[in-house]
Formats: sequence, structure tokens, C-alpha cells
Amino acid sequence: MSLLPRSIIPLFLGLSLLVSLPSPATSLTCTSQKFTDSKVYSNCADLPVLNSYLHWTHDSSNSSLSVAFVAAPAKLGGWVSWAINPTGTGMAGAQALVAFKNKEGVVAVKTYNISSYSSVAPGKLSFDVWDLKAEESSGGAVSIFATVKLPENAEKVNQVWQVGPSVTDGEPDAHNFAPVNLESKGVLNLKSGQGFSSGGDDSRTKQKNIHGVLNTVSWGILFPLGVIIARYMRAFPSLDSAWFYLHVFCQVSGYAIGVSGWAIGLKLGSESEGIQYSGHRNIGITLFCLATLQVFALLLRPNKDHKYRFWWNMYHHSVGYISIILGIINIFGGFNILSPNRRWKLAYVAAIAALAVIALLLEVITWIIFFIRKRKNKN
Repeated sequence: MSLLPRSIIPLFLGLSLLVSLPSPATSLTCTSQKFTDSKVYSNCADLPVLNSYLHWTHDSSNSSLSVAFVAAPAKLGGWVSWAINPTGTGMAGAQALVAFKNKEGVVAVKTYNISSYSSVAPGKLSFDVWDLKAEESSGGAVSIFATVKLPENAEKVNQVWQVGPSVTDGEPDAHNFAPVNLESKGVLNLKSGQGFSSGGDDSRTKQKNIHGVLNTVSWGILFPLGVIIARYMRAFPSLDSAWFYLHVFCQVSGYAIGVSGWAIGLKLGSESEGIQYSGHRNIGITLFCLATLQVFALLLRPNKDHKYRFWWNMYHHSVGYISIILGIINIFGGFNILSPNRRWKLAYVAAIAALAVIALLLEVITWIIFFIRKRKNKN
């Protein structure tokens, strides 16, 4: 029996359906987005960052490009922008359309000819633009509509898009400088209908992804797995030699993979002028030093009955646990820097949680075996 009065159920269902209707702010793909004037564009694309979408129609007969750009401001009361850069691939030189609420609370569009990073002011664009307007959806997204004049026989244009948190005295304030804000640029291919390609930045993006994958596998999975093997497999006498070789395999493999990822990270850092992630970098260098000490410590491992074996174990275990903690911290820091699709972070959380559960179960089993053996020795 329903706990809701019958007269409320239809209203409740109606509200649920209304809330579930997609808006440009909540739609998962551009193909599901609809505009109030029912205008349809020839192409659309889900842009890779800032939850942004682009719809466009290229008319080669008059060299015009009609666009609808959809994004939500970084914060309530912020702004969104889409631009074409005829002279470069970044912000400097961009011919921008910026939308935000004016003093009357109505969303309006201004044009900005951004000649340099230090010169951001409203101005006439270097090309003609008409049918310029903006609207805000119920979900908070802002749509910019415009038609721009392109050079004859243009096959592609450099596009830049951005979202900002606030507006002061009728002008947009600076946007954030997170990786997603710095990577919001690409090429719009008018001939193929491809809405985004990263052009020359593609190899750099691949390097970032490789850096992240290598370090996650090494510091975040192989090293913890090696510690679990060493701590719990030795409780079984039949596995006395097997656990050692498996432990060494995990740690040496993790070290080799980790050093490769670390080297790529240093290279990326040296090529990123003006962008510094000091904490992430310093932890990475510390991890490399500690892991290198661990590898060389294997060569200096005393025999089991040696008087220094106790101190060697203390050092080896302490450095190992510190390395694992720092590695996991740095991996999550890397996720925040790269801002990959959420499923990658969830996948790692699931992997590390699985290792933690396994370690907990083995810890219980190890203590049970310990007490059983202790009782047998007393008897």
C-alpha cells in the first residue's frame, strides 16, 4: 500500500517526469539537446572539457558558420564564452562571444577581441557576426547563438571555449586556471564535421595519460600488492620461498614502471612553462628516492640470524609503508590535476578498496593461525 494519498500520487509523478526532462545543462550528449526556437544544426559535438557542447552549420555558399554553444557557468552568476582564433590556438588573438547576465538579470552577449592576455575588453571582432543572442535554460546552462563570417574556402577553424565564476561591474572576471580550463581549445573541422581535435597537443595529452597510467599501476597497485604478499604469504610455511620471489617481482616491476612514469612526469613539467604542481612534483621525487633506496636495500639484506637483521627489517618496513601512503596520495593528486573521466578514478578506488579488503581478511586469517600455533606450542 502506498504511503502517499491518492490525490498526491499523480502530482508526484508529474513533477518527477518534469524534473527528468533533459535541458542543455543536464543532457549527457549534444544530440539530446533541444533549443527553444526548435532550430536544428547540421552537426554537434560534446566538447572534451568543461561540460560544454557545440552545435553548428557551415554554409560554404556564403562562407558563414552558424553556431550554438552550450555550457554552464563555473558558478551561479558567472559567464560562458566561445571563440574563434584566426591567428593561434589559445586565448591570445581569440575573437570571443561572452554571455552573462546584465544588470536587469537578462543573459546577454558581448564581443571581445582579445589581442593579448593583458588586453581583455569589449570590442568589434575581426570578422562579421550577426544573429547574436543568448538564453539560459532552467538547468542553469547558457546557450550562445551566432552566425559568423569565415574566410572563403575555410576548411577548419581554431576554437576556444571557457567558463568563469563571476562578473563585476558588467565585465567577466578571470576564469580558473585548472587543467580543464587550460585545455579548452581545439580545431573545428568544417569539412569532415568533426567537432573537436586537439591538433598539435594530441601527443602531449597521450604523454599525460601514459604518465598517469604507469604511476597508478606501479605506486598504486603493484607496490601495495607486493607488501600484502610479503606480510601474509609468509604465514604459510609451504610458501616460504614463493612469497619472497613474488614480493621481489612486484616491487622491482613496480619500481621499473614507476620510474618510467616519473621520468615522463619530469619531462611534462619541464615543458609546461608557467604551470607548476609543486606538491605533486615533490612527492614524486620523494617516492623515487625512497623506492630507489628500497631496491638497493635488497642487495644489502643481512641473513636472518644476523645481528643487524632486526634494524634492517625496521627500516625496510617503515620506508615501504611510507612509500605506499605517499604513492596513493600522489595518485589522487594526479587525478585532480588531469581531471580524467570520473570512471577512471572510481576504477582505481575500487582496485585499492579490493586490496584493502583482501589485506583485512588475510590479517584476520594470520592472527587466527598465530593463536592456533601458540596454543599447540603450549600443549
